[in-house]
Amino acid sequence: MLSPSLSSSLFDLNGRVIVVTGATGVLAGSAARYFAAQDATVVFLGRDQAKLDRALADTQDLPGKTVGYSCDVLDRAGLEKVRDAVVQRFGKIDALVNAAGGNQPGAVITPEKTFLDLDLGAYRQVLGLNLDGTVVPSLVFAKTFAEQKRGNIINFSSMAASQAITRVVGYSNAKAAVDNFTKWLAVEVAKKFGSGVRVNAIAPGFFVADQNRRLLLNEDGTPTARGQSVLTKTPFNRFGEAHELHGALHFLLSDASAFVTGTVIPVDGGFSCYSGV
Repeated sequence: MLSPSLSSSLFDLNGRVIVVTGATGVLAGSAARYFAAQDATVVFLGRDQAKLDRALADTQDLPGKTVGYSCDVLDRAGLEKVRDAVVQRFGKIDALVNAAGGNQPGAVITPEKTFLDLDLGAYRQVLGLNLDGTVVPSLVFAKTFAEQKRGNIINFSSMAASQAITRVVGYSNAKAAVDNFTKWLAVEVAKKFGSGVRVNAIAPGFFVADQNRRLLLNEDGTPTARGQSVLTKTPFNRFGEAHELHGALHFLLSDASAFVTGTVIPVDGGFSCYSGV
């Protein structure tokens, strides 16, 4: 039986230092603000200083501390400087949330095109952003976790990782690799650094954000043909709301998931379990 003190702190994020990449985006930004609302110390990482400033301004009334650093997730040296600055300022890092990612038109096969039209340059850029943009921050911040013998990495996967979703070939390939990397790294760090270092992922279903809004919704808010196809395949028959990722992230960040590693948790309204029949 859990002691009262342990039971009451099982989901407590108070005082945790959490680094969030891509924190100026819709989903990652919502998650970062949620962590700050739970009295965590949240480090916002993003490439655009103006966007970082706006994101941090939205956290002023929250109980947790928030700081921001302008940094590219593919810049190892820049990430190392951020890591060292965070450790110097707060004395530790408890978690890294790898939420940076995205797509490019050239790595998408639109209906009037075929795979033969794939832009390999754009394809490689999408692989780089989504896969290397997960591997490189993990490599940098895992150094601190190894030294501490404690740390937590949460990656952002996608429904595109496990099913053939038309058009998004580059993004799908990258996210499938993120799933594999999550499982591989979970084993590696547990064996080398101990059970205090964990690696997991969440796989969001379809959430409306800046990049996919016009793909899923018409100007009047009704679903496009592609949006309707997604809804038909989603038993909940709706798109996700950004706050609906918070619970799964909170669980993976907290001591409630202390024996959980190498998992990829779908947050998808049933999309991944429904055959469509």
